[in-house]
Amino acid sequence: MGGHREKSDGALLRAVAAGDQAALADLYDRHAGWLHARLARRCADPEVVREVLQDTFVTVWRSAAAHRGEEAGGWLWTIAARRLVDAHRAQERAARTVPEPEAAALAPSAEDRVLAALEYGDVGTALDRISPELREVLRATVVDGLTTREAARLLGIPEGTVKSRARRARTELRAALAQLNPSPLGGPA
Repeated sequence: MGGHREKSDGALLRAVAAGDQAALADLYDRHAGWLHARLARRCADPEVVREVLQDTFVTVWRSAAAHRGEEAGGWLWTIAARRLVDAHRAQERAARTVPEPEAAALAPSAEDRVLAALEYGDVGTALDRISPELREVLRATVVDGLTTREAARLLGIPEGTVKSRARRARTELRAALAQLNPSPLGGPA
């Protein structure tokens, strides 16, 4: 496209901030595939996924100058995840204003309910209690189902770091869940 293929994400974002549409196209080509896959794991509606992906890159166009650093994966995912939450909230507001029979057709899928429980239930509370870098690895590898290599690329860290953080994150998550729901082992039945 614009001859930017060999540039780092940071260089592309600086070019986007300067108004270079070809740089945005190259950034899109580089990241849209995994962003779409990750969004699709969190949302069963392909139209919402497409809209969120588009909104993500519109936001990138408007705020590229705000990005600092060379790797854009984490920043892009943060934008996309926020746009997805906004889309879900908009759907919920719309469902509250729709007559009852139509609202049933807009009910969230089983996957959406599981993800909401992860986000807002005990697991979500426990995830909030572990450090952000461990939480991000767990979300990438467990919730989003990314491979170690994909998570490493997304988070901008080595694969070995992903593996060690995932191991630590599981240990800390178990401890946080145990604090939320203590179950006395061997106690009276």
